[in-house]
Amino acid sequence: MPRHTTVEIGEQLPRRAYTPGTVQLFLYNAAIWNAHRIHYDLPYAQQTEGHPGLLVDGPLQGDWLTQLVYDWMDDGDELVGFSYSNRRAAYLGDTLTASGEVSAQENGRLTLILQLTNQSGEVTTQGIATVLLG
Repeated sequence: MPRHTTVEIGEQLPRRAYTPGTVQLFLYNAAIWNAHRIHYDLPYAQQTEGHPGLLVDGPLQGDWLTQLVYDWMDDGDELVGFSYSNRRAAYLGDTLTASGEVSAQENGRLTLILQLTNQSGEVTTQGIATVLLG
């Protein structure tokens, strides 16, 4: 039986934790052609930009929220809407936990509220996704 035949408002998506390292940050930034030094040059990030450490990319955090949704979806479901907003800086060494819940269901469309929180429970990124059930 497909999972979505019993979806209820408030249903939680399985959580997933991420602890990015320097290699992941470097490779991600290389892949998206982002040369901003706050993601790979610690002295620059600290001394010039005033950050305590290397920053985890905002788009990478959005990608993690998208991955959370795709991992939860059934075959035949379709992600038809997605947006996110970074709310707080995340730094190398932080553990970011992706979570979400079903907030609405209407005519085969689910609305999912998503977030990433750091190890202190602070929200770094918020998002919303719309899934069309297959």
